[in-house]
Amino acid sequence: MNSRKYWAITAALGCMTLLLAAMLVFIAVVLVPTQIGMAAHGILSGQPLASPTPVASNDASLPTPSAAVPAGQQGSLVTLYKQLSPGIVNIDVSMGQGALAGQGEGSGFIYDDQGHIITNNHVVDQANHVTVVFYNGIEADATIVGTDPYSDLAVLKVDKLPAGTHPLTLGNSDQVAVGESVIAIGNPFGLGSSMTAGIVSAVGRTIESGATPFSIPQAIQTDAAINPGNSGGPLLNLQGQVVGVNAQIATNGSQASAGVGFAIPVNIVRQVVPVLLQKGSYQWPWLGVSGGSVDLAVMKANNLPNQRGAYIDEVTRGGPAAKAGLQGSTGSQMVDGVQVPTGGDVIVAIDGKPVDNFDTLLVQIASHKPGDQVKLTVLHDGTSRQITVTLEGRPSQDQMVSS
Repeated sequence: MNSRKYWAITAALGCMTLLLAAMLVFIAVVLVPTQIGMAAHGILSGQPLASPTPVASNDASLPTPSAAVPAGQQGSLVTLYKQLSPGIVNIDVSMGQGALAGQGEGSGFIYDDQGHIITNNHVVDQANHVTVVFYNGIEADATIVGTDPYSDLAVLKVDKLPAGTHPLTLGNSDQVAVGESVIAIGNPFGLGSSMTAGIVSAVGRTIESGATPFSIPQAIQTDAAINPGNSGGPLLNLQGQVVGVNAQIATNGSQASAGVGFAIPVNIVRQVVPVLLQKGSYQWPWLGVSGGSVDLAVMKANNLPNQRGAYIDEVTRGGPAAKAGLQGSTGSQMVDGVQVPTGGDVIVAIDGKPVDNFDTLLVQIASHKPGDQVKLTVLHDGTSRQITVTLEGRPSQDQMVSS
């Protein structure tokens, strides 16, 4: 997160027996720059002030080191803020009734000239009323056009955009690189139109959706400060393009920021939002398995040739994978002091494309639609076989046994 410089002024005292030194007491100062950080609080999709992936910290009371912004970028950040602010909004939400009534807040950004606004599903989930506040303070009632809890995205609409506002440009999250400078603009702690800067810490993370047992792949990790109220706001590159939608931050359980924030990749926005505008919901494809990546222990326990592929631990009864004959674990084995599942299939390719790990499996399945047939290359008991699976739509949570 960004630090502000404060200057501490200390007087230099000289020897009282020298007149010159006594005079210098009034004019000599020493300027000592210090950096002061701010503690941040975590955001979890659908469950504010919690974290799906806590991270360790030696002392939560210590300030988090800020992400340094090169001096040459300072001018461009000022310009970017002026250009982008008219496309970013604060979102105020009323929910519940009577004694259960409550308020919530978040952020969002203008998607098009028709008044559509993108935010997180968890910002507006169970909302009775939604108010959008634009950069110039103008407020407008908003309706919820569509929501997708699986990707934690939602689309709002206002009847008319105020003069001076404009949509933001969507970038390409597949081109985001570790070390790339990014900024976040939103409504942290109700402080509207706040900007923070940092870098992309990692790409390809898998995060929980919050409201469902399914995960969101390809998330962008950043050390740009994300706090309560930033949810739904944009993560932007220095070209002013949206590369992600800020959604979560990992904490150490004490609500203090560890500088590990996550944004939903903008390419999921490109995939989901047009459908939400047409239908109000999005139907994701479903394979019906749960498991993990092949690590050293799994490789040893299952006599696999290498540490590559998606290991299938469970197959959902009655799901697409079960119908096609995929098999989950049948036992377990102790490897280096750890109990490791054995006997499950290992998916190493989909339609001829390599599956390096379980995250790759999630990404490749998500690129299809219900009804599509996919050909899986599967290892079982040392032999390779081809299995064709017809993907289905994800079941409701009441029907859900495993992810």
